[in-house]
Amino acid sequence: MFKNYLKIAWRSLKKQPFFTFLNTFGLAIGMTGGLLISLYIYDELSFDKMFADADRIYRIDTDVKFGGAEIAATESAAPMAAAMQRDFSQVESTVRLRDRGSFLIRKSGTETNTKELRGAFADSTFFDFFGLKLLVGNSKAALTEPNTLVLTKTAAEKHFGVKNALGQQMLLNNTDTYTVTGVIDDLPKNSLLREHSIFLAMAGYADSREANWGSMNYYTFVKLIPNVNSTDFNEPLQGMFERYMIPWVQNLFPGMTAESFAASGNYWQHKIMPLTDIHLYSNRQSEISANSSIQNVYILSFIALFLILLATVNFMNLSTAHSLKRAKEVGIRKTLGSNRSDLIRQFLTESGLIAFISLLFALILAIIVLPLFNDLSGKTIAIPYANPLFWLLVVFATIILGFFSGSYPAFFMSRFMPVKVLKGSGQNTVGGGKIRNSLVVFQFAISVFLIVSTLVVFQQLKYIQGKDLGFAKNQIVLINDTYAAGSQVQAFKDEVKQLGQVEQASLSDYLPTPSARSNSSLFREGAMEQENAIQMQVWEVDHDYINTLIMKLVAGRDFNPKFVADSTAVIINEATLPILGVKAEEALGIRITGDLDLEDKTFYTIIGVVKNFHYESLRENIGALGLFLDNSTGTLAVKLKPGDFSNTLANIEGIWNKIAPGQPFSYRFMDDSFNTTYEAEQNLGRIFMVFTFLSILIACLGLFGLAAFNAQKRTKEIGVRKVLGASVAQISYRLTTDFLKMVGIAILISLPIGWFVMNKWLQDFSYRIEIPWWIFALAAVLAIGIAILTVSYQSIRAAVVNPVKSLRTE
Repeated sequence: MFKNYLKIAWRSLKKQPFFTFLNTFGLAIGMTGGLLISLYIYDELSFDKMFADADRIYRIDTDVKFGGAEIAATESAAPMAAAMQRDFSQVESTVRLRDRGSFLIRKSGTETNTKELRGAFADSTFFDFFGLKLLVGNSKAALTEPNTLVLTKTAAEKHFGVKNALGQQMLLNNTDTYTVTGVIDDLPKNSLLREHSIFLAMAGYADSREANWGSMNYYTFVKLIPNVNSTDFNEPLQGMFERYMIPWVQNLFPGMTAESFAASGNYWQHKIMPLTDIHLYSNRQSEISANSSIQNVYILSFIALFLILLATVNFMNLSTAHSLKRAKEVGIRKTLGSNRSDLIRQFLTESGLIAFISLLFALILAIIVLPLFNDLSGKTIAIPYANPLFWLLVVFATIILGFFSGSYPAFFMSRFMPVKVLKGSGQNTVGGGKIRNSLVVFQFAISVFLIVSTLVVFQQLKYIQGKDLGFAKNQIVLINDTYAAGSQVQAFKDEVKQLGQVEQASLSDYLPTPSARSNSSLFREGAMEQENAIQMQVWEVDHDYINTLIMKLVAGRDFNPKFVADSTAVIINEATLPILGVKAEEALGIRITGDLDLEDKTFYTIIGVVKNFHYESLRENIGALGLFLDNSTGTLAVKLKPGDFSNTLANIEGIWNKIAPGQPFSYRFMDDSFNTTYEAEQNLGRIFMVFTFLSILIACLGLFGLAAFNAQKRTKEIGVRKVLGASVAQISYRLTTDFLKMVGIAILISLPIGWFVMNKWLQDFSYRIEIPWWIFALAAVLAIGIAILTVSYQSIRAAVVNPVKSLRTE
């Protein structure tokens, strides 16, 4: 019987190729979008789950309010791990990581360095803690000795291959010699350690052995014993502050207690963050790698659901609209003895067949567009062809989709009364007009909502790009790793400044784009109590820093190489003034220090106040910051004159190769570096744009089919109107107006929802746009314009038909 259903279904589909194409193509587009987004979401949800005992691993986070600043840190003090292992029976093991950024590295005895982008100091327990197997070497002994390191497979192959790695001597940053004691496989792309390629023994890092509870520089992970309730662990964790932090602080502030600290409005709290939640739920300072957001997962989930629903609605709409053509077929079948259940099974078989044909096209489309989707999303997703569970889920989802898409048309058409349809009566109600209209409204409501969302995302990105950041980011090139020039780094800067296309240059590791950060507590002279602390960013710069980045001084002066006393001078930003309790001019001459525990303190005199500039993402408020003269030689920022940059960059590279032969030359433009901060938003905007287009395309396919059906259904009416003198424009207008009413209702429903949802999204930014009225107007105009273009073709086509032919039709 099922074989008979399939035969009849195939014949029925071949008889109406236009209808079959619209349904198949619409479902295929929806299924393609749903498949790609599902793979994306699966990748996002799988982050860090590959590590051994991942469900029992937690990171220790620290929330601090002190010195006028609120800090949500991912790092803890150096002694935290040992203290937790000692004090808590619930802790099975711990491990620390100390991120060290990029390294220049080469095999001893060679001259040419290569760059490893991310490296970290790690405790010797690192590999067993995360369940990482070494390709060569012993995981228990690999990082136990000072000056030893472990490389990833790719890093090892650059220098000497995996098999020959053990025992090799390597020079880091041209100064420190390390011995290779192991090689691990490359870390998965869906892990928080994905960018790291080199791990150094923590045993050789002196700071890691200091009992300094006030410095938060270590990512500290704990593995709880099985069956421990993590929520019960957070409460005793708070006792670490009074047990360890207060005694350490009392060396600096003898009279301070936990009560007096809290009475000053400050706090210092620890909490645990599940390892598997970090990627989607953590948005704190100094994340070990760039995280996403569960909000984006929800948004993309809704987009995937919308696409599937749009394609399903399309199918229902077109099927019910074409039910008039099949009304007599149903009547004859019922007259010949078919019962309603047989008809339902027949129509469901047709919808299932369309669903599986659509699946075939969807898989082909997904394979074709997957590279583009990976570019849009910043992922490296692949279709898991060898995974039986993937195919089982795809087939199951297709069956459900086919059943859901065909259920309403099947139950609708099987309800026709043979007497009525065979007599030709009741034809005006057979088409299910109210349901069709509701489904068209639903389709366009989703499309308009996505149009609004896309416009808002791009307007926020445009606002970010155009906002006055307080510094110049255009025409500035950043030369990386200039410390490799050693004692010649200043000579390199001086020669670069002599180039005709160079306006100015500055040496500093600290930049208002992703770069080094250093937070410290300073105190005003004469106010050395803890309640008077100033928590601020401490940036080491040179004399040319402000001029190179074109920052604006609102009071005082810039650093001057003629003034020897500027070695103990500081320039603060405007955000520091409220903490000091003074205005810009009043701040000049104030002295501050961070040397609480020294007899001979070094005081820094405020000589200038720089206008606030955004050194963090626009999601964050601007905090206190101080610029100090110091020897920071990691990056050379070069301000270029307008023109062709390629020759200037070639000249800079030539100077570099002369001064630092064998050292890698690399650069990046500051505006590109700035844009990486908002990569997640840019990806989201592009994904919105693509899937908005797909949703509109699906909606238009349905509208196009309905317009064709509506014109065909009203053929005689059109003929009569033309005979009575109606013009083509009048008939086209009448046919088009019915659909525009539905689009208008969709616009009225979707615009308030779009405003509410996107306002929620914008709340993640401290600096954001107010959604302008024209976005809603543009979305409405686009929806109406698209509907008119879609419907007008069929309307005009029907209107120009010879009325003689129209009146002859049955």
